[in-house]
Amino acid sequence: MADNKPEQEATPPTEVAAQPAAQQQQRPQVQIDDSHTIASYANFCRVTGTPEEMIIDFGLNPQPFGVPTSPIPVTQRLITNFYTAKRLLHALGLTIQRHEATFGVLEVDVQKRIQPGMRRE
Repeated sequence: MADNKPEQEATPPTEVAAQPAAQQQQRPQVQIDDSHTIASYANFCRVTGTPEEMIIDFGLNPQPFGVPTSPIPVTQRLITNFYTAKRLLHALGLTIQRHEATFGVLEVDVQKRIQPGMRRE
C-alpha cells in the first residue's frame, strides 16, 4: 500500500544553521513604561532568602567607612525568584564587564583605592 504523505522539501544544512541566528536577530523588543519609576541611591545591600525566593535589601549607609554605629536604614526591598535572580546576575555581570573594559577594573576594597599618602592609620 502506497503512503500518501506529501513529500517535504529537504532544507540544505547551511539554511538550517542560518535560521537560528536569523531568529535571534529578530527577537521582539520588550516595551517598558518607566514613567512611574522612583530612582534612589544605595551604597549598601543585604541578600537573604528562602528556598524559593531571593530578598535583596538596599539602603544608604551614612558611615561607609568602618563599622556603622547606628542601624542602616533599608529603604528598598527586591523580592524575586531564583530564576529571575540568575538572569539578573548574568545581566549585572555583563554590564560590569563592559564598564571595566571601558574604564578599567573596579577595585571593591576601599583601602586599595586610597591614594598613597592619603591613608588614615
